[in-house]
Amino acid sequence: MTQSLGENSATRTASPEGPTEAGGGVQTSSPAPRPRRGRRTDWRKAFEITVLSAPAIIVFLAFVIFPVFLAAYYGFFKWKGYGPPTEFVGIDNYLTIFQDTAFHEALLHNGYIVVLSLILQGPAAVALALLLNQKIRGRSIIRVLIFVPYVISEVIVGTGWSLMLQSAGAVNDLLEKLGLGFLAVDWLSDPKIALWSLMIIISWKYIGFAVILFLAGLQSIPEELSEAASIDGASYWQIQRTITLPLLGPTLRIWAFLSIIGSLQLFDLVYIIWGQYISATAGTSTMATYMVLNGRLAGNFGYGNAVAVVLFVISLVIALVYQRYVLRRDTEGALTEGKK
Repeated sequence: MTQSLGENSATRTASPEGPTEAGGGVQTSSPAPRPRRGRRTDWRKAFEITVLSAPAIIVFLAFVIFPVFLAAYYGFFKWKGYGPPTEFVGIDNYLTIFQDTAFHEALLHNGYIVVLSLILQGPAAVALALLLNQKIRGRSIIRVLIFVPYVISEVIVGTGWSLMLQSAGAVNDLLEKLGLGFLAVDWLSDPKIALWSLMIIISWKYIGFAVILFLAGLQSIPEELSEAASIDGASYWQIQRTITLPLLGPTLRIWAFLSIIGSLQLFDLVYIIWGQYISATAGTSTMATYMVLNGRLAGNFGYGNAVAVVLFVISLVIALVYQRYVLRRDTEGALTEGKK
């Protein structure tokens, strides 16, 4: 009897599933309590995200989303800029925008600036980035000199270039002294040349940003790939075409996106160099200068707000289309957490 009790006790103690009844039958293990640490961690993580992102969300709503809706509201009125808007005109402001040939010309100029910025700045910036990525003497100084125009104020850039490019400016004077006086033209007032003058100024100022961006992208490309291709007999240009440029693709696409949006919203350089009224006759007007000229300067702030809304919608649509069809592969490659 004593031995049987001992055996039963040993059986209950040695069972990995918990205590069992005599006779080798039913297990009576109790379920383990569910850990609460995961719930506490999730709550804490959500709280931290909310606290850290709330200031940025509030600022974004207050200074981006709310002004857009407010501008859309004022766009339905004929408003002088002070007091509550009372003269409701409905969609007449928006209809006037799309019927005005001056707006059509400004939109066309923005399109030219977008295309020419990509064509002129892109290849030149890539070539400079490839050159400055090599180990050459004085490349640090060259990088600084290329980037300096980008950090100079638009007011200084516009004022300086307008003084140099006017009829009696430094550029025409230099051409006269070099015996090339036949090349001296009115760089700012001639509609056939003014847009190209603007593109030279834009390229000079903003190419430094593209070069620095491309240099950062080149630094992320492993050198082992180029070395392996060189060992296999590939030339320098073959390496750049088949390895460097494809791997630099995400950086190129991001720069192109920033260049397109900046070209659509171009205002300051045109306004400073060509003033309030000359840009339309010189062929350099943009949607932003049209907005200021026909809105604030004309005393019709309701119409100016309507133009601002149209400019916002055009930029937003182009940005969404570009992200959908051009940046989609890059964004999907970055967001891999949900695919695990």
